Amino acid sequence: MTRPLPPHFSESDLTSALNSLRDTLGAARVFTEESELAQYRDPFPVLEADHFSPSAVVLPHTVEEIQEVVRIATSSGLPLSPISTGKNLGFGGAAPRLPGAVIVDLRRMNRILEVSEKFGYALVEPGVTYFDLHQHLQQHGSRLMLDVPDLAWGSIVGNTLERGVGYTPYGDHLSIQCGMEVVLADGDVVRTGMGALPGSNTWQLFKYGYGPQFDPMFTQSNFGIVTKIGIWLMPRPAGYQAYMITLPREEDLGPFVDALRPLRLDGTISHVPTLRSLLLDAAAVAPRSAFHPGPGPIPDSVARRISEDLGIGRWNFYGALYGPDAVRAATWSVIRDALSGIPGAGFHFAGEHPSPVLATRAKIMAGLPNLETYDILQWHDNGGHIDFAPVSPATGEDAMRQYELARDRCLEAGKDYMGNFIVGRREMHHICMLMFDTASPEDRATTLELCRTLIKEAADLGYGEYRVHPALMDDIAATFSYHDGSLMRLSEKIKDALDPAGVLAPGKQGIWPRHLRGSGL
Repeated sequence: MTRPLPPHFSESDLTSALNSLRDTLGAARVFTEESELAQYRDPFPVLEADHFSPSAVVLPHTVEEIQEVVRIATSSGLPLSPISTGKNLGFGGAAPRLPGAVIVDLRRMNRILEVSEKFGYALVEPGVTYFDLHQHLQQHGSRLMLDVPDLAWGSIVGNTLERGVGYTPYGDHLSIQCGMEVVLADGDVVRTGMGALPGSNTWQLFKYGYGPQFDPMFTQSNFGIVTKIGIWLMPRPAGYQAYMITLPREEDLGPFVDALRPLRLDGTISHVPTLRSLLLDAAAVAPRSAFHPGPGPIPDSVARRISEDLGIGRWNFYGALYGPDAVRAATWSVIRDALSGIPGAGFHFAGEHPSPVLATRAKIMAGLPNLETYDILQWHDNGGHIDFAPVSPATGEDAMRQYELARDRCLEAGKDYMGNFIVGRREMHHICMLMFDTASPEDRATTLELCRTLIKEAADLGYGEYRVHPALMDDIAATFSYHDGSLMRLSEKIKDALDPAGVLAPGKQGIWPRHLRGSGL
């Protein structure tokens, strides 16, 4: 395979820049061989398999080395694509948005710099995974727990910067972030908030510091390389019990969400629960062919049989109770009273139902890392997925409107609807997993076009997406078009001021440097 070149770069330009990086880092930490670069491509490609490919990878170990890398890049115009561990597979993994960019892989910056048992926080580098920090807490007998996303192999920094979520009461990961250290494109190092005070003793305690708060500016952006992050940790509760509520009909979604919303608003359900569709849970049990060997979407008659055979609902809600026995009992009474108005709803504690999803959700909502005990990618041969992820108000009407839109477009495209609502206090993240055969060019093209259709139609209804695959970043950015795109103009002004050479993650979230805008990359 021919190594991709960054835009406006010749082979000799790239060789010269890489030689400078080798002089700084050593030849062993600059990768250019095909076998070394393969792991940094999109794991579930929707375009050509090698479209989002880097030209090289560098592995700095220190902040000082990152400073030198960005100085070399700025001097030569070499585009960089920083990653923490690159494990967010449904959103492109480690692949760069700009083909030919050089990956800056920070996974070897993996120190847990501090854990405060007294104040409940940790300070970590980008290479620290959720599993790493969990092991550290266990080994030190900590009474703290961390909030984990669905898979624990990913970076705490990476997940937070993409504004990911978990499922305990600390499930909003950006809200529990406190303090950053960032390397800018000119090599300057900034500590945000109270960290800007030399010798600060409140960097991980108080989010705001003095003056503007810059931390959110470095999330889902290409304005700097984050090298340290503080996160708050949750004291382990006195008791815990996970549960599942099964809903027998598709149309139960709306009434259930309306009954659920007051429980989220008043804090009765204090953590981040999930509401998963039938087929998403069925994929945890067996491949699609085990339920329906024929072509086309799974018929409703087969869906009913799956529901009966597995003892799960058309929708399945996963929640947890935290606190002493008396508190959990009282909370459970309130929840059952509020949600049992759905005819036929089933209430199950973890351990009382064979669902592998319930067993896994019980671990995750307890803050225990999951390294995947079931594989939903088995649904298809050569299974992959790209996620359509709009946000909506937490109302039954909106839930049904989003569901019906996604379901109907999936059926028209010959696909099964496999969705998951992550229910916040006032809004819901709707993660619709569009499964496809990565080895089929036709299925890849169908899936990408389906996602583009969903993006447009959802935006027309007022639903914006919160995160997206690199192939669709420009599409999503275009939907946030208030006042003729004033939000993107603001991003571009910041980009031009902080990174005039345009070397940091060009095109990420649709934010392109001046010299590449409108180039259709």
